[in-house]
Amino acid sequence: MTLNQLKYVIAIAETGSVTAAAQRLFIAQPSLSKAVAELEKEMGITIFARTNRGVYLTEDGTRFLGYARQITEQAELLETEYKSAPAPRRVFSVSSQHYAFVVNAFVELVREYGKSKYEFTLRELKTAEIIEDVRTHRSDIGILYLSRFNREVIMHILQSEDIRYEKLFTASPHVFVSRSNPLVGKKSVTLEDLKNYPRLTYDQGVKNSFYFAEELHITEYAPKSIIVSDRATLFNLLIGLDGYTISSGVLSEDLNGSNIVSIPLESEEQMDIGYIINTDRPAGSMTERYLEHLRAYISGCI
Repeated sequence: MTLNQLKYVIAIAETGSVTAAAQRLFIAQPSLSKAVAELEKEMGITIFARTNRGVYLTEDGTRFLGYARQITEQAELLETEYKSAPAPRRVFSVSSQHYAFVVNAFVELVREYGKSKYEFTLRELKTAEIIEDVRTHRSDIGILYLSRFNREVIMHILQSEDIRYEKLFTASPHVFVSRSNPLVGKKSVTLEDLKNYPRLTYDQGVKNSFYFAEELHITEYAPKSIIVSDRATLFNLLIGLDGYTISSGVLSEDLNGSNIVSIPLESEEQMDIGYIINTDRPAGSMTERYLEHLRAYISGCI
């Protein structure tokens, strides 16, 4: 087993493709495939399962990747300490539901390391994809919410995948509407108040279970319903169609401007917004630093 072989495994896991990994590493694809095959033979495990659409980590491969990352990170630290090499490239990835505060904290982290080499990734994804990203180590951390409605189902999935959930804060439900919406000015609104307006929700793809929805009260009947895939589209429709979406109530004028308003929703539900990480390895220094930025931003909003 060599350090290069470990780096090859990490590159393939991050790209999901031997071809893409070979291009990133500037080596021939046959050479990369041969090196990984030799490593699998030496370790006596299958690290990647091959399909027509690419590769994915097996259960043994997922565990192996965690150790491989630790070894390569330690090797980079040794080189920095004893070879007077430039600082190692910082690598960090977060997958999240559609929350502005996640982006704000990410911006602060990038600014902090702006003068260093880095490769950061921020993905706003469907709930099931967030869990899968963390499970396969594609992301260091995932951000999602639990409620009385979805908690049992989501926690069962997380526990079966050896993923730990930690709460960041509890939010009372709000609705986001445009500043011109007739509901603006009310101290609070009810689900009945909302029935005349289009309800906007995020698409959850093939796993479109109510339990994976990003919005509370998803099982409540809405005469007008629009499903979107990204936050920019949702906000545009809030403004253009006087729609609404149910959310945490935490807004960011820095990123979203002042055209969106948050109104408390009368509800017995609450949103416990937290992060998920793998239980088979401790959070890295970049993850811990990101969480510090996240908590600092949230404390100024709630």
